[in-house]
Amino acid sequence: MYYMCGIFGYIGEKRDATATVLEGLKRLDYRGYDSWGVGISDGSDIKIEKHAGKIGEATAHLPMSRFAIGHTRWATHGAVSDVNAHPHFASDKSFILAQNGIVENYAELKQDLKKRGYRFVSQTDTEVIVRLIEETRKSTGNLANAVSRAFKKLEGRNTIIVLTREGDIIAVRNGSPLVVGTDAAGAEIYLSSDTLSFAPFVKKILVLDNGQMVVCEKNSIHLRDVKSGRTIPLQFEKNTIKDSLVDKGRFKHFMLKEIHDTPAVIKRILEAETGQLVALVKAIKKAKRVFTLGSGTAGVSAAQIAFYLRTYARIPAIALVGAEAKEYYSMFNKSDIIIAPSQSGETADVLEVLEVAKKKGVVIASHVNMAGSMMTRMSDFKFMALAGPEICVMSTKVFSAQIAWGYTLAKCASGELKDAQANLESLFLHMKRYLENPKTHSAIRRVARHLAKSKSVYLLAQGQNLQIVKEGMIKLIEGAYMHAHAFLAGDLKHYAITLIEKGVPTVFVFSNDSLKKGLMNAVNEVQARGADVLGIGPEANESFRYFLPVPDTGETSALMNIIALQLLAYYVALQLKHNIDKPRNIAKSVTVS
Repeated sequence: MYYMCGIFGYIGEKRDATATVLEGLKRLDYRGYDSWGVGISDGSDIKIEKHAGKIGEATAHLPMSRFAIGHTRWATHGAVSDVNAHPHFASDKSFILAQNGIVENYAELKQDLKKRGYRFVSQTDTEVIVRLIEETRKSTGNLANAVSRAFKKLEGRNTIIVLTREGDIIAVRNGSPLVVGTDAAGAEIYLSSDTLSFAPFVKKILVLDNGQMVVCEKNSIHLRDVKSGRTIPLQFEKNTIKDSLVDKGRFKHFMLKEIHDTPAVIKRILEAETGQLVALVKAIKKAKRVFTLGSGTAGVSAAQIAFYLRTYARIPAIALVGAEAKEYYSMFNKSDIIIAPSQSGETADVLEVLEVAKKKGVVIASHVNMAGSMMTRMSDFKFMALAGPEICVMSTKVFSAQIAWGYTLAKCASGELKDAQANLESLFLHMKRYLENPKTHSAIRRVARHLAKSKSVYLLAQGQNLQIVKEGMIKLIEGAYMHAHAFLAGDLKHYAITLIEKGVPTVFVFSNDSLKKGLMNAVNEVQARGADVLGIGPEANESFRYFLPVPDTGETSALMNIIALQLLAYYVALQLKHNIDKPRNIAKSVTVS
């Protein structure tokens, strides 16, 4: 349950608000790139430019300004079109509004507003918020109060931003992230869905909590609680994001750059302080039950962390997926602990689970890549991924950071922290050499050319590599738009072997461990039925038609193997000429620390 879209706003005299918002939206387009829009105020009138397609391709009609808001959209309600792009005008053109979220009761609200005579020009649920504010303002007069009252009638997770014709900005958060930033003098005010988009220009940030509304009028900022109406004291934090100006460098795509960043991420995990890790281990050992929790790629990393806890620390951890965790709600209690890895710390379906768990006294530990995120603020134990900005929608280095941290946690819980650090140091060196070797890439490109001709691919593994092939499956689906299916090699004979036929690509990922012999039996079984077998691991086998050698790093070989799968997905997508950094129909929340 990701509610994407990005919102951005600016008030100030140092910069042109129009250009500033456009640049901010370009930094936010990982959150959705179906359409975009910018609205500006000259102090008495509002102008809008909005289009389907790439951000900023047509901005000739927007003059310079001091006040502006913008939006980049991932469509939920209504087709991808100019008219459905945000922002949306009030009927009297006195304000415009953009939204990040879904109004779950929009149909009932819209029906009532239609009965009251309101007309709708778009198919969006966002326009319902605009008309609801208009109706509410009739009885309040004050726009900020109308926004607050109307917002309380919305069901679902929503964050909105409003620009008035006078140049004031009003924004409210519930679920979807919202951050305010200012320069040292407080002369410039930025609002955004993430800190990364304005980090180079601000000294202080204010992360809004759910149910908070901010009103920005020229050089003043006021914060209030939507439910009670009370004023909340401003508590800005120092902006600590250093590496916010990102580019692809020598790489063709961010995905390839971020895969190459992974060894440095492993090194940062090695160099991190271990005091809080030791404290978390003590809490885990006191807990009656340990759960790991995530969605999408983070769901796979949560399952891998659970595997490590079971394997090395003998802790019977249970892996949960955010959207399917409701069956556990009644069982959560204060003797439990939940470990939640996340790219952004803002994933809606995971936050819903954590909100329930928090009320029941469950101890929460998070591992995220965004300081100040909602998940971090909810947690008893807060860990940063230390992965730096991740721009490609397909997560690579953050996933590796999550499972490397999970491996370290499990080994710490078994009393073998120094052993884990030595193994990760060895992994760092092997991974760096592997990625920098041109032969690695030429071999994977050759396999990718073959795989790109196929409509389906099957991936099999066992033990530490089972979740790894699931993540490889996700990357092939996201980047290559091909049918991919990952399953346990030991289950092959029970059902999956019916899918194996002549020429079907079948990928086996393995390590030099006690499970390799059984997995090679499965290799022979699919090879005997004519499958084109690709082996990824430390040793070749005569049943492999294709083989991608990967260094043997022992307990950390899953981390080594995922690099080969990520590169394979990258080169298949490249062969198919897909938009690698921005795959169709998907988006993600911010990933930066």
